[in-house]
Amino acid sequence: MRTFDLSPLFRASVGFDNLARTLDATTRLDDSHFAYPPYNIVKAGEDAYRITFAVAGFGEANLDVQVENNTLTVRGKSAQDGEEGKHLHRGIAGRSFERKFELAEHIQVAEARLENGLLHIEMKQEIPEALKPRKVAIGVGGEAKTIAHAA
Repeated sequence: MRTFDLSPLFRASVGFDNLARTLDATTRLDDSHFAYPPYNIVKAGEDAYRITFAVAGFGEANLDVQVENNTLTVRGKSAQDGEEGKHLHRGIAGRSFERKFELAEHIQVAEARLENGLLHIEMKQEIPEALKPRKVAIGVGGEAKTIAHAA
């Protein structure tokens, strides 16, 4: 079991309590939890990310993608429950699943699309104008300067 001492972080910061909770939850999961369905996480650009799930046998009606409180949840409901016939071999997994991902601040899910058995979830980091760096001009004498956003 891994243990992280985050007390130095909490002495010098405010509002990072959810980081401790996230690290704790992550260390409690074993690798088998992430085995199905297989997925990739890709940095698709400077401010863009993509998660791609291999969801063979799942249709659009069987998949659910939701974002709530900076948590991306992807669920798949088994599409094979009502299949008729006796399987001689079942090599295509079709069990239900649920995957959760903690999203950093300002990460927005732009779109989700199902294409050739792959579910692509596109995300983009969108930093609000108020949080972008600003240049503060220095006035000379009694002259005041206005603040302009840095480009």
